[in-house]
Amino acid sequence: MQPRIVGVRFQPSGKIYHFDASGLADVQVGDRVIVETARGRQVGEVVQFVADPPPPPEGRWKAIERRATPRDLLLHHLWQQRSVAALIQCRARAAELGLREIKIASAEFSSDGKRLTFFFCPESEEKVDLKSLRQDMQKEYPRVQIEMRQIGPRDVAKIMGGVGACGMEKRCCARFLTEFSPITVKMAKEQGISLTPPEITGICGRLRCCLLYEYEWYAAARQQLPKKGKRVVTPYGEGKVVEVFPLRMSVRVALPNIGEREFHRDQLEPWDEAEALRRQSSAPPCQDCPHTTTS
Repeated sequence: MQPRIVGVRFQPSGKIYHFDASGLADVQVGDRVIVETARGRQVGEVVQFVADPPPPPEGRWKAIERRATPRDLLLHHLWQQRSVAALIQCRARAAELGLREIKIASAEFSSDGKRLTFFFCPESEEKVDLKSLRQDMQKEYPRVQIEMRQIGPRDVAKIMGGVGACGMEKRCCARFLTEFSPITVKMAKEQGISLTPPEITGICGRLRCCLLYEYEWYAAARQQLPKKGKRVVTPYGEGKVVEVFPLRMSVRVALPNIGEREFHRDQLEPWDEAEALRRQSSAPPCQDCPHTTTS
């Protein structure tokens, strides 16, 4: 019998994890469930059914334990409130220990309150020893298992939220991005975006995730247009491409004795150097040219 795999999310825009829901025959999207994770027992929300799941990471899928009861949801809310107090304590203790090269981004209790995880991000490339900080927090919460987990700058921005550079009330990473894709400077170049750091860098200090959104469209459009510097044939003769407009599917061409004109892709023909040389060699000689000889 094939397992019934569902996607479970623990944060509003968090990553989706797969679990076996075969034990809950009538589970529906939107149900809150209890599952065992690497960070302890958690309350998650079923957000999808997975028809063709990838191979399980550990040979088999972890099963959903049960549906969350009203009591589970109340305890989950109470532990979330306690997480805020724990975060404040941890940040204060880190400052006392002089750990200025790390940023404590968030704290998270498991749904049963048995585990407390602090998420931090180093401010430098040097390795930071957090043994003293972990021990101090263990003393503050002696009945709880304390963990320190490193995350990246983009994860920190996702946790912090805030207004996006485009003016949207919430950054993309905090609003809907569940995973971070690799971003390169080439994506900005293809879209004609200025390469100055303020234009392409997000609050996380990394290249903006939105550089990926229209990159494939720009790349496909540019493949159908001549590159900057190429010679083309226009209705007004041959010229050189000086600027490319992928959104308009057009280019600006510099023409001798005319100046610059913009042409749509359908108005252009490729300039064939061999054909141009052939036409030039087959043209009748100029009678006034001093280098023309007659037999």
